[in-house]
Amino acid sequence: MVKNWHTKTKEEALAELNTSANGLSRAEAGSRLEEYGPNKLEEAKRKSPFKMLLQQFTEVMVVILIIAALLSLLLGKTTEAVAILAIVLLFGFLGFIQEYRAEKAMSALNRMVVPKVRVRRDGKAEEVPASELVPGDVVELEAGNVVPADLRLLEAHNLKVQEAALTGESEPIDKDTAPIGEEDIPLGDRKNMAYMGTVVTYGRGVAIAVSTGMKTELGKIANMIGSVETSKTPLQERLDKLGKMLAMFGAAAAALIFGVGLLMGKAAADMFLTAVSVAVAVVPEGLPAVVTITLALGGQRMLKRNALIRKLPAVETLGSVTVICSDKTGTLTQNKMTVTVVELPEHTVELDARDTAATAPEVSAALDFALSLSVLCNDATLEKDATPEQVIGDPTEAALLVAGTKRGIGKDQLNQLLPRVHEVPFDSTRKRMSTIHQVDGQLPAYLQPLQDSLFLLCTKGAPDSLLEVCSAVWVKGEEVPLNAAWKEKIHAANARLAENGIRVLGLAFRRLATDKTDADIEQELTFAGLAGMIDPPRQEVKAAVEECKQAGIRPIMITGDHPLTAAAIGRELHFTDHSEAVSGEQLQRTDEEELLRYTAKSSVYARVSPEDKLRIVSALQQTGEVVAMTGDGVNDSPALRKANIGVAMGITGTDVAKEAADMVLLDDNFATIVAAVKEGRVIFDNLVRFIKFSLAGNIGKVLIMLIAPFFGMVIALQPLQLLWLNLLTDGLLGLGLGTEPAEEDTMRRPPRDPEKGALEKKDFYQMAVVGVTIAAISLSLGIYYFNPANPEDLTWQTMIFATVGFGQVFQALALRSTAHSVFSIKTNPLLAALVVVAVLLQLAVLYLPFMESFFRLVPIALEDLLIALAAGSLVFVVVKLDKLLFKR
Repeated sequence: MVKNWHTKTKEEALAELNTSANGLSRAEAGSRLEEYGPNKLEEAKRKSPFKMLLQQFTEVMVVILIIAALLSLLLGKTTEAVAILAIVLLFGFLGFIQEYRAEKAMSALNRMVVPKVRVRRDGKAEEVPASELVPGDVVELEAGNVVPADLRLLEAHNLKVQEAALTGESEPIDKDTAPIGEEDIPLGDRKNMAYMGTVVTYGRGVAIAVSTGMKTELGKIANMIGSVETSKTPLQERLDKLGKMLAMFGAAAAALIFGVGLLMGKAAADMFLTAVSVAVAVVPEGLPAVVTITLALGGQRMLKRNALIRKLPAVETLGSVTVICSDKTGTLTQNKMTVTVVELPEHTVELDARDTAATAPEVSAALDFALSLSVLCNDATLEKDATPEQVIGDPTEAALLVAGTKRGIGKDQLNQLLPRVHEVPFDSTRKRMSTIHQVDGQLPAYLQPLQDSLFLLCTKGAPDSLLEVCSAVWVKGEEVPLNAAWKEKIHAANARLAENGIRVLGLAFRRLATDKTDADIEQELTFAGLAGMIDPPRQEVKAAVEECKQAGIRPIMITGDHPLTAAAIGRELHFTDHSEAVSGEQLQRTDEEELLRYTAKSSVYARVSPEDKLRIVSALQQTGEVVAMTGDGVNDSPALRKANIGVAMGITGTDVAKEAADMVLLDDNFATIVAAVKEGRVIFDNLVRFIKFSLAGNIGKVLIMLIAPFFGMVIALQPLQLLWLNLLTDGLLGLGLGTEPAEEDTMRRPPRDPEKGALEKKDFYQMAVVGVTIAAISLSLGIYYFNPANPEDLTWQTMIFATVGFGQVFQALALRSTAHSVFSIKTNPLLAALVVVAVLLQLAVLYLPFMESFFRLVPIALEDLLIALAAGSLVFVVVKLDKLLFKR
């Protein structure tokens, strides 16, 4: 394909692509679709389902279980081998299903953003999916359209395109059709081109598609980003280390008991089976499943809160976040320009406040007069039977139209009384727009002073340029000469609004005797007022920012908007107390050392480029921060990749940004990020809770297996019995602990240090205490019931089995909260149900005949059962005393 389309004339571009202004024929379009392929970004290569499934069986703990199963098979223990392999397969498929569903969810989201496009085929305009667009197609553009491919403009009528997704330029770019002589100029300066993924914000145009799919500028960047490899998350690394540690510990314990048994004169075969039993006792079989299920359930809860997690382990990383870098528009604000104040010559009216002055008749009349000018001089349209928010057109004009509509000033009604006969379009030199209307009916009360006019000129534009062509000011329904005092007053009002980050437009009019336009038509105007508008903050964001600060998380605003606007929003949302924002221009002049000083104290950055975002993220990470970063554009993708958690916008975000991110916000809302961080903390708390629960129980079982031979009980618990206990506790009860609700102080604690392991020193101490307690209680009962004269009586083994099971049920209940009383925290219906199920299953194993024979147990008397239950409850008391000691 020919490069540098911006240097070609319209005629040359059409000739190069062998097409005309009428577009391609349907047959030719079909032929080119086969040649060039569909017009869409290719998704990064995803893991095949087979590879995804295979990876579930490569985790260290799963490998240990497989080895244990094979050893059992070699020893003729077919039942144990089959049981272990069945559990491994169950957990493997469970992990596969969760990962596969997460990948499919992201694919579905990508499909949702494929737009339709209006093209000319066989000389007629028709809508086709953007994926079917081909080079040579002639495309019609209007406000609101997403540019579907790289286009060379053929017609441009007041056309503006928002190119922030590609270039980082926050303001829409005025487009034209003239060829550009320079070849190597930045994309943002190619004003006769429109690029895939950008958005038409104003006007209309006609263009020819010159590049589609991965050949577009967007596709080229997507291709580069897709090749970046991602590293393991902190959770994956910690679990990997834990697995290796357990493997070493299990092997050492198994070797130790095997050696001790041989020295005591026991048979090698028996001791080998005992060693295998110890290895099984060490491994928390339920850990891979509980981790996967806990993350998946957390991911589903986040999805209900409009956060789609692309990679399950990333959920946990959210719990470590210390800084959230957020875009402003749409994330902190409503992404909807709103008129909040109207400065009339003698009054200030705040439209969103209950201003009693606005109810005074003369104020209401002046306000409605000024707003009616903005409604008439307006190209935005309100859909029929729609709410005021459903407006099509430029955001600024939409805001003015909504403000008028809320005051009962309907555009359709005004256009019937004052039909538009001419217009003078906006241009960047005059910085204003005018429309001419014929007075053709009985005007409403607020426009009655203009009833005797034949025609009316309505003008809106930048206040300074508008005042230059005004000679009067509208005061109390009359035209008063615009003297120096009035000018100074209006300039002061404009400056005051601008300092607060409010965008200001001036409104003026002129009575005309004729509808003829000339070069001097915009002269001798009468100034009617200033309309101040801003993209207002989301109501829920202020509370979310306060929650961040309580949680020790620093919120930072990074935006391409004007510094005054950014600083005003930052102050209102309590991001900062400073009066100024740090600008991109300042950042570009700083070296790395100065940048570190900025990032240490500044919380609002404005007019930043995507490169600046990347530098800010890198500087924050250098100082040890864990950064969550939001972005929506292609050029945000490097920063999203660099951040510890990349957060893409689901509504305004490009496919490339979503591909680079770990999480996608379906509502583009800052409060959703904070909710996700809270969920991440809850999930990590639950995982730590489960690991402590599982390892403490396993320490107890290993101690039982190591010490029991010294009292004549060679194999205290059979491999299948140990596997059952591990699955009953680590699986069922672990799953219940993995779904604990958030504690009251979850977001009042500082973030977790990512450099520290999953467990602290006190955790190891507490696990040792609980493990020793379980072993001591169970072994004591085992020794009491053991009869060396009758080794066939397995009552002692059944008592150990029952006591360990009941002890871990009480351990799970005691571990529900890390710092609060079990009776003062929220209920966990799932854990309660699983406790009942676990107890019933334990009783079934003890008393159902076929289960007894399978597990080689004997039924025990009710008195003995109650003794085992009471002994197990001592674990609850020990855990509570232990937590109370550490709390003090």
